[in-house]
Amino acid sequence: MSEAFTQIDGGDLDLLVIADHASAHVPDDIDLDIDPALLNEHIAVDIGVAEVSQLLAGQLGCKAILGGVSRLVIDLNREDDAPGLLPVMSDGHAIPGNRDADLAERMIRFHHPYHHQVARLLDGMTAPFILSVHSFTPRLASDPGQKRPWDIGILYNQDDRAARIAIPLLEAAGLKVGDQLPYSGQLLNATMNRHAEANGIAYLGIEMRQDLVGDAAGQKRFADIVGPIALECRSRLA
Repeated sequence: MSEAFTQIDGGDLDLLVIADHASAHVPDDIDLDIDPALLNEHIAVDIGVAEVSQLLAGQLGCKAILGGVSRLVIDLNREDDAPGLLPVMSDGHAIPGNRDADLAERMIRFHHPYHHQVARLLDGMTAPFILSVHSFTPRLASDPGQKRPWDIGILYNQDDRAARIAIPLLEAAGLKVGDQLPYSGQLLNATMNRHAEANGIAYLGIEMRQDLVGDAAGQKRFADIVGPIALECRSRLA
């Protein structure tokens, strides 16, 4: 066990579910100096992702790795030198406890072990495929006029192979799909850039709308839709 990640061993299929922001956990020895209620909000955790990822691992018979701490402790989906790696502000909320935090210590404690384990899992696969699972808030407190009506977004940087397969399949399943929405994978794709694109590993990056995966029924619905589509992408790109 590691405080940096939770690993789900659903089976030995060469497909890895990666969920960077699956946890709202803040270790007892870290004080963010925020209202604890914020840990239930999108700034702290990708709502619904842990549950959907666990369902997918069981359904597909594969492994999943879930980030073990809140993105407010350290953002696992950021490059080592990226702004926002150790956030002092998020969607209009100050995170005072991070102002004097030791970035190097948090990197060594959480960021490095998480990414080393992702690499180990992928190295153990003959023909790996990655399913990256995130969720997005339908409304930003800092930009309430911005509309985010999509049910699911597909993100990628240079490698859009799986995206091109998945988007029409997701639309056929009745979802309103955002291609590089609500933001672009060319900007927010650190984990996939590192583990997939840099190594030629095909991947599908999804962003589910949080209000649609906030309960068990919604989580099962999305897992049931996304799982077979991930398998189809893997099969076509093998």
